[in-house]
Amino acid sequence: MHQSTTTTGGHALSTQGHPARSRSRGHLIRRLSQLYVGLALYGASSALLVEAGLGLEPWGVLHQGLAGRTGLTIGVVSIIVGAAVLLLWIPLRQRPGLGTVSNVFVIGIAMDGTLALLPEAHTLAVRIPLLLAGILLNGVATGLYIAARFGPGPRDGLMTGLHRRTGRSIRLMRTAVEIAVVVTGFALGGTVGIGTLLYAVSIGPLAQLFLRVFAVPSASDGSTVVATGQPRRAILRP
Repeated sequence: MHQSTTTTGGHALSTQGHPARSRSRGHLIRRLSQLYVGLALYGASSALLVEAGLGLEPWGVLHQGLAGRTGLTIGVVSIIVGAAVLLLWIPLRQRPGLGTVSNVFVIGIAMDGTLALLPEAHTLAVRIPLLLAGILLNGVATGLYIAARFGPGPRDGLMTGLHRRTGRSIRLMRTAVEIAVVVTGFALGGTVGIGTLLYAVSIGPLAQLFLRVFAVPSASDGSTVVATGQPRRAILRP
């Protein structure tokens, strides 16, 4: 194959490789876009569940309970809890990625921003669609965020870290952690209801579907990767 060159100052500079660099740059931009859009939508979806008032996802129950006790916004509590959980990664020897650190801040900010914009919902005719939209949007956000492959969220890293240190299954660790979180959040005043149950049974299939929809092709060979490493063994949420 002919390889064109240009000469500058007596040195031949090959034009080969520029398309590859362009593809690599475009690949990174797509992944970053998916990461931050996914995190922002995750925060927005959590806000919809809060406004619906029919039950939150497990960590949302804890965040709402702590927010009610401290007077802080639920988004700020989410950031504080995320940072605290991230500290638990140290003894578990987990390594955070860009997505891990971004997760701590972006979701909480997006949640508070969305709640500030949403009008109050008083009737079931409004609250039920908000609940369903929140769960669906959460699945979309989870697929976007995980498929970007910038590292798991703090809470998911806690579960996988416990799995490696204890030898117990990820499913068992996740179940144990989320039961403890829901019970603690409920005791503090967080909302548990039909939405909590519906979220628990639907988020796995939804996230798996959208992981495939938003899978990012590999920059090197163009093959499609649904998720690598830990996310393939469990649907991990921020």
